[in-house]
Amino acid sequence: MKILITGTAGFIGFHLANALLERGDQIIGIDSINSYYDVELKYSRLAASGIDRKEIVWNSKVQSSKYPNYQFLRLDLTDNKGLSQLFTTEKFDKVINLAAQAGVRYSLENPQAYIDANITGFLNILENCRHHKINHLVYASSSSVYGNNSKMPLSTADNADHPISLYAATKKSNELMAHTYSHLFGIPTTGLRFFTVYGPYGRPDMALFLFTKAILAGEAIQVFNNGEMQRDFTYVDDIVGGITRVLDHQPLPDLTNSNDPSVSKSAPYKIYNIGNSTPVRLLDFIEAIEDKLGLKAKMELLPMQPGDVPMTWADTADLQANLGYTPATTIRDGINRFIEWYKTYFSV
Repeated sequence: MKILITGTAGFIGFHLANALLERGDQIIGIDSINSYYDVELKYSRLAASGIDRKEIVWNSKVQSSKYPNYQFLRLDLTDNKGLSQLFTTEKFDKVINLAAQAGVRYSLENPQAYIDANITGFLNILENCRHHKINHLVYASSSSVYGNNSKMPLSTADNADHPISLYAATKKSNELMAHTYSHLFGIPTTGLRFFTVYGPYGRPDMALFLFTKAILAGEAIQVFNNGEMQRDFTYVDDIVGGITRVLDHQPLPDLTNSNDPSVSKSAPYKIYNIGNSTPVRLLDFIEAIEDKLGLKAKMELLPMQPGDVPMTWADTADLQANLGYTPATTIRDGINRFIEWYKTYFSV
């Protein structure tokens, strides 16, 4: 298949592109390479996929030296003219939209970035999928849409209408926008609510990266909610396996008269949780990092941050039942792989 993946200089997009290239798909990757976090890490991901940073210019394709079926171009989703030209030229079969302005806490500081990338950018993706007859759009949503829901595990059958951060609100908006386009124009769309993804080449603003860096430097780590947090940490390879399964199965309208909001009676539309289904206490997470590093963490215990939630726990029963999704990476194995990568990458 010929697939457009947005966000291939990003964490999940990088890993997904490589996995699909290895199985023989033809990939066009795009990314704006913005400065939300260290761009050197983004260029390093691209380099690992055979993309030479010296050849990267705006809206111009770069051929991978590693994969003959991979081309990358620097393009922003808000550039609808450039996006439309790309869709017209390439005639994609499917689209995977992972590009977004990420981060719950940053959305309190720079809300406009979230409207631009996550709303306007996603609208441009939908419009191009509509006009170019894309036969499946898979897009990133987030576990953040559940807000302060206290019933665990979090299910796609639960209400998700009360987000507590602008980031979460934009992701819920993406789901509503996708349903509208699925209903009006018959575009098959599948949204994936990711749960705390981690692994090699992960984002520097995420806990595992921050904690590892600080512990190695002998600095204190910030532990919010006094450590009384639980997260459904999900290793990136398990996420990639789930996305691939979803990509290969277009959703259909639900004809069973169920009241499940993750499906639609009128549209080829589906929402899945994608997580490890095993919440981990933050203090246990830190202990696993300490064990791998052979160092003790200095902890600065802090209150809950605005927009954060005390616990996430994915109910992935429908993804398992429908597509056979079964995450296989334990938290300690995943942390060990990340730390081994980190030490190599930073020559520790």
